[in-house]
Amino acid sequence: MIYALLDFDLIQKYDISIEQFIEKCKNLNVEIIQYRDKNSNINDIKARLLKIRSLWNKTLIINDYIELVKFADGLHIGQEDLEKYKSIENIRKKIGDKILGLSTHNKEEILEANKMDLDYIGLGAYRPTTTKDVTSIRGDELIELAKLSNKDVAIIGGVKLEDNIPTKYKVIGSDLFKAIKK
Repeated sequence: MIYALLDFDLIQKYDISIEQFIEKCKNLNVEIIQYRDKNSNINDIKARLLKIRSLWNKTLIINDYIELVKFADGLHIGQEDLEKYKSIENIRKKIGDKILGLSTHNKEEILEANKMDLDYIGLGAYRPTTTKDVTSIRGDELIELAKLSNKDVAIIGGVKLEDNIPTKYKVIGSDLFKAIKK
């Protein structure tokens, strides 16, 4: 199942509108869109999130901004966010039963995530990517690591539309932008 990453910096880089991105997602039968915006102010992020919500009636995840989760179906956080909020329990108190995902990168993080009240984990990076600086490229090793998880797994990082990833989700970022621009 395709889980699309709508990275605001990338749609600007590729000169793609939110509408074009959503249309491509609909054409590809994407089930989940995660909106990630690391550089805008909170009001602009909220406005764009509401715009995406108006165009997209399937699952919408917000990256990092717990204060905006009420406008989405769930929240995705990184390992650094765990430190910020102290625990998954604290995050759960704020988001209730909304979808909660956590980025993982290795066996230790997966085993820790197994003990947490999460809906899925992101696991990567599969190969080098233009959406994020990554230091650990794991390739097919991720498929074996994914078997350690008792959560749904989303393989992330350099995943291509044509990749045959045997986990529940494959997260497509930059390859989706390239497909739109063809």
